[in-house]
Amino acid sequence: MKKLFSNIKGDAFGGITAGIVALPLALAFGVSSGLGPSAGLYGAIFISFFAALFGGTSTQISGPTAPMTAVSMVVIAGIVAANDGDITKALPAILSVFLLAGLFQIILGIIGLGKYIRYIPYPVVSGFMTAIGLIILLTQVLPSVGYYPKEDIAYVSTFKAQAQEVILENILKEEAGEGILVLENFAETNRRGKLITIADINKESQTLAAKETSGALGAIKAFPRAIQHINWLELLLALGTILIIYGFKRITTKIPSTLVALVVMSGVAVGFGLDYRTIQEIPSGIPIPKWEIFTSFSLSSITPYIFTALTLSLLGAIDSLLTSVVADNMTKTKHKPNKELVGQGIGNSIAAIFGGIPGAGATIRTVVNINAGGKTKLSGMIAGIMLLVIMIGLGPIASKIPAGVLAGILITVGIGVMDYKGLKAIPHLPKDIKIGPVKLSSEVLIMIVVLLLSTFWNLVYAVGIGLVIASLMFMKKIGDLTAERSDVKSLKEESWADEFNFPENLKEEVFIKHIKGPLFFGSTSEFQALSQQIPDSAKTVIMRLGRMQYMDQTGLYAMEDMLQDLKKKNIEVLFINLLKQPKYMMERIDIIPEFIPETHIFKNFETCVKWIKENIKDIN
Repeated sequence: MKKLFSNIKGDAFGGITAGIVALPLALAFGVSSGLGPSAGLYGAIFISFFAALFGGTSTQISGPTAPMTAVSMVVIAGIVAANDGDITKALPAILSVFLLAGLFQIILGIIGLGKYIRYIPYPVVSGFMTAIGLIILLTQVLPSVGYYPKEDIAYVSTFKAQAQEVILENILKEEAGEGILVLENFAETNRRGKLITIADINKESQTLAAKETSGALGAIKAFPRAIQHINWLELLLALGTILIIYGFKRITTKIPSTLVALVVMSGVAVGFGLDYRTIQEIPSGIPIPKWEIFTSFSLSSITPYIFTALTLSLLGAIDSLLTSVVADNMTKTKHKPNKELVGQGIGNSIAAIFGGIPGAGATIRTVVNINAGGKTKLSGMIAGIMLLVIMIGLGPIASKIPAGVLAGILITVGIGVMDYKGLKAIPHLPKDIKIGPVKLSSEVLIMIVVLLLSTFWNLVYAVGIGLVIASLMFMKKIGDLTAERSDVKSLKEESWADEFNFPENLKEEVFIKHIKGPLFFGSTSEFQALSQQIPDSAKTVIMRLGRMQYMDQTGLYAMEDMLQDLKKKNIEVLFINLLKQPKYMMERIDIIPEFIPETHIFKNFETCVKWIKENIKDIN
């Protein structure tokens, strides 16, 4: 506690500054997610406070971030679509998924997985981050030009036939659930159909129009129509915001340019009485827990999103721990990764209960906090309190912020979050794989696959596929390297120092094999060819295993198959310097002693040669 208040002045200034910087981003991420600006604020308030209080990085400022918001958008859109476009009906399931993601993070921290996050390959992270930037850019094109598909009457009307089909399907599902057989009681279906109003059809048509134009691909589809329906005022507000954000940085970086753009452009819009579109209303009272998460909880409604919740938790963990490393470098301290995950999980869990979107450690806000004097956890807690005070006192004023201004802010976020370092490295990475006539870099291939799949298909699956491809590429490389070092060669071509005095009269009958690396699934192909490469004159095979530190199940069965082949040919096999782990594996399936008795396992080459000299005649 004493340490917590050891830097009150610096932490207060750092926390207040970070809170002010977080305000426009929290509002923008909330709007972008689909839950509204208040959800972004609630996320920033609770994650910042509780992640700082329970986390393992003293100067970390947490809150909604671009990657977490992008994945949250997928969750929200999917659950809302499954609930007929009714966000109020979908909210309990949405927040349940966010709560589950927070609980997963707590579990990750408790079981100590924080230190393993760094093993995620860079090409996967690079492709994902660039995809996040593209998704934000593409999805903000429509609001930046003031085009909202749900409000385009001509476009919505094209979905009326499909809307009637969806409504009819829902009626049939209701009747099936009630045990009504449609073909036996079509009158009931007809009665329910007559209750459908034009307003119901229009509402379903709007939902289908919004669904068709959601996401990056949907935005591209809607772009030609958006160009024909530009709202020039909204476009000017967005462009003005972007120009101020980039231009003000050239004047000074002491005052956040994002905040300056928010205040100036909102002031212009309100001051001149412009007829602009505002963001959703921000509640000005104390945040209230959404108890319907628990009272309306349905396992079936969140089961399809369990993997997504786990992905959210892992993404938040990566995002936070990378920021922790940045903080360590700036403050010359050492964060506690597992404790940080627990803190982030607690913050995200509490934020979900109050209706906030999930978040993670935010690099820019953390850097601002440190530069402003923040040194302890108190700074992150103050940042959360600062946002709460702003919301309570300035909620009605913040509700007048133009939607175009937040779209402009998000466009700069999208541009900034892309991994330009990874993109610039593409021409210079070694081309180590060949697909048809084309040679490519395996790392570039992974990055492009993750980038395209994330942008135009599914963020969650894209990361999983990227990890699988990266793992396969890595295993192939290790297998190739191991195979190079484990080539089958004759004694004269490959002799170790202690083999030079091996009796000449035995060289035709004794074949020596050196295994110089782990025997695993990536290196078994060369090993399996051993029995075919043994000279016909060989009666005995010596296997020198002192450098085979590890054997997996694939390698184990490859060894068993080889020994069976050699046994059929009446070739005796001797092991030298068999290490503990491979021996344990062979004992589990009785390779030892069924194929290799203990008397055929030697500690060194000298004792093996001595045994051969004494027993070679018996072997023949």
